[in-house]
Amino acid sequence: HFNKHDGPSPLTSDGRVTHSMLSTLREWFWNERLWFPEGLGWADLEDRDGLTYSKPADLWVTLPIALAFLVIRQIFERTVATPLAAALGVKEKVRVRVAHNPTLESYFSNTTKNPTQSQVESLAKKTGCTERQIHIWFRRRRNQDRPNQLKKFREASWRFAFYLLAFIAGLAALIDKPWLYEMKEMWNGFPMLTLLPSQYWYYMIELGFYISLLFSVASDVKRKDFKEQILHHVATILLISFSWCVNYIRAGTLIMLVHDTADSLLESAKMFNYAGWRKTCNYIFIVFAIIFMITRLVIFPFWILHCTWVYPVTVYPPFFGYYFFNGLLFILQCLHIFWAVLILRMAIKFLPGNNIVEDERSDREETDSEDEEEEEGEKEKRAQMKNGPVQNGHSPLNNNHHRKTQ
Repeated sequence: HFNKHDGPSPLTSDGRVTHSMLSTLREWFWNERLWFPEGLGWADLEDRDGLTYSKPADLWVTLPIALAFLVIRQIFERTVATPLAAALGVKEKVRVRVAHNPTLESYFSNTTKNPTQSQVESLAKKTGCTERQIHIWFRRRRNQDRPNQLKKFREASWRFAFYLLAFIAGLAALIDKPWLYEMKEMWNGFPMLTLLPSQYWYYMIELGFYISLLFSVASDVKRKDFKEQILHHVATILLISFSWCVNYIRAGTLIMLVHDTADSLLESAKMFNYAGWRKTCNYIFIVFAIIFMITRLVIFPFWILHCTWVYPVTVYPPFFGYYFFNGLLFILQCLHIFWAVLILRMAIKFLPGNNIVEDERSDREETDSEDEEEEEGEKEKRAQMKNGPVQNGHSPLNNNHHRKTQ
């Protein structure tokens, strides 16, 4: 408490400055000239005559929805995904755990997980181990950090369930809407586009799901396109949120439906791959690749993106929101092209008769696989029993003989 004769409180003064800065930033951010064509603004989206319009404040509901998804996911993975994995025959290799070695563990955690040959030689001198033992220790230690098949299966089954249900729900919400068949209808009457209950829940659930993915990304399986996945999630969240705030909901629902079309197929292909159902995985992958190319490289750019980029300027002069919205769509299209290249690489591997179609984004086992490590370990034990510890040499690379870990 301050006496009125003590003068102005520094805390109060700083608070006023901060409040003034936030007010200025808020006024600038919500400036109608940024987000609407000339002559239109937020007043046009006020509820009236029994008609409801989207409002930025509605987006707060997506946070509890995202948290609910995180809880539902844990329940789903335990009660549905795990029994399903057992039914499909998902099996785990028994990974050999490394012997505790403080020097190697410290080097692994603080320096590098993939030491060079010179670093291996240096570590061999420090620990008294052979170079081969150092190689094997690091390979096994890296494998310990890799997610197991069951974890991958659980994640894929969760995303499969959501994408499938989201696609069905989205199709049901749009099947009778004219803008599903005539793209220009998405701008008919803009921005006074009334909000339907089906659109409200489609938006809130989709946005809540992608926010939950962003929350769980640290604990999920990290793939080669980890950065692209983060960029995709952020761009998707911004795109959905922005399209909601400025009532681009018709375009937004079409974009979400296009993206949900192929995703469930990819996740189901991965599920069968983890279960060892190679032929089923390959067939589903072929269907997924065809649908992905059609929806992401044909329908999205030449129908939806064309309509959001070309048609609005024939009705309204370009404005910042127009460029911002289409900029996010172009980012998504670049990601579509990036993933299309990975899909084509997988297709090329499949065409010559490869029996396994792997997800190019996965953190696959190294060239020196766990099966080979098991074989090397047993050879080393036999050599030690006969001739004493192996003194030198590297692990032989023999890819011709593999044995399943029991």
